[in-house]
Amino acid sequence: MSIDAERLKLPLARPNVLDLAPLYEVLRREAPIAPVTTPAGDPAWLVTRFEEVRLLLGDKRFGRSHPEPDKASRISTSAVQDGPTGEYATEEADHTRMRRLLTPAFSAKRMRMLGDNMEELVDACIDQLIAEHERTGVVDLHHGLAFPLPVAMICRLLGVPQEDNEKFASLSERMAGTEIGEDAHKAREEFFGYMVGLVESKRGALGEDVISDLVRAQAEDPSFDYVQMVRLCVGLLFAGHETTVNRIGLGVLFLLTERSRWDALVADPDGRVDAVVEEVMRLGAPGDLGLLRYAREDVDLAGVTIHAGDALVLSINAANRDVSVYTDAEEFNPDRPERTHLGFGHGAHFCIGASLARTELRVVFAALAKRLPEMRLAKELDQLQVRATLTGGVAELPVTWRSA
Repeated sequence: MSIDAERLKLPLARPNVLDLAPLYEVLRREAPIAPVTTPAGDPAWLVTRFEEVRLLLGDKRFGRSHPEPDKASRISTSAVQDGPTGEYATEEADHTRMRRLLTPAFSAKRMRMLGDNMEELVDACIDQLIAEHERTGVVDLHHGLAFPLPVAMICRLLGVPQEDNEKFASLSERMAGTEIGEDAHKAREEFFGYMVGLVESKRGALGEDVISDLVRAQAEDPSFDYVQMVRLCVGLLFAGHETTVNRIGLGVLFLLTERSRWDALVADPDGRVDAVVEEVMRLGAPGDLGLLRYAREDVDLAGVTIHAGDALVLSINAANRDVSVYTDAEEFNPDRPERTHLGFGHGAHFCIGASLARTELRVVFAALAKRLPEMRLAKELDQLQVRATLTGGVAELPVTWRSA
């Protein structure tokens, strides 16, 4: 296989929801930084090799903002992720403040506070799935567990009233589509308006939650812009569940499509679950595109010259399957000796919610292995409906098991 001389168009078609396009391997080997056209029709550089992706994630010469946002390449036409974010002149300072404000929210103490409730919620979801299975013989793990659990957890952490969880989930799903349309625009406006109302309600009743923390911080620091704070809350609510929804679904698929993987977890769920989670994080990077960055100056890298203002799409999926880093890189193997991956990013932008995501995945996979040891897929992999969202994954996860 060789690379077409013409500009590649993203996303590259993948054979199924678990495997990447074979062209990624060719790109890593022959053109680790390659010119592409984004789904929005704009030029960008696609970065596919682990070495360069890791470098660019931590390199201050690349950022999320652009000096001329209206002229910047767009990665997609999504209502959630399309082009540059933040202020170019203050990007680093704004990011440093955001990390300082949010680090306590994802502390070990907060995670312990969520832990017991998380286990109870997972057990309750599984109880409902078992009851439904007795009636129907097949249940949808996506709608019964993979989606509602991360939604409930991020809502609880941020301080969204429990009765609003379904409203938030609906708005999030409408916003998450890969193409922006009238409904996605409307959902984004509704989401922002809802968050403004929630922030205002917190002012008179501050609690032990992330939105209350940000309200306190904004009151103490007038330079922390109100609109910026609300946008941060919206971003946290969205990002705090979408990728975990995706990884629960993909993790179950990785485990169930090769029975020996599932049987090994069932045999020792507490002992193997951490390794399973890290392998899910490596192979289950969300979406078919990548992380968007813009060059802040001219940079020569991997044989190409990237000019100031150029857009780069960092493919976490491709980097985490780099054969120069991982043995049998495409294989799901929790026992692999290589423990590092870029599933949570790297450097200053390492995912601040990593501890929450890991906790959710551990609880889910261990509970499923203990309570549903005979679980199996009720559809073939190529028959599953794929989510038409930036984070990808599956829109359904039908499973069954032998009833007692």
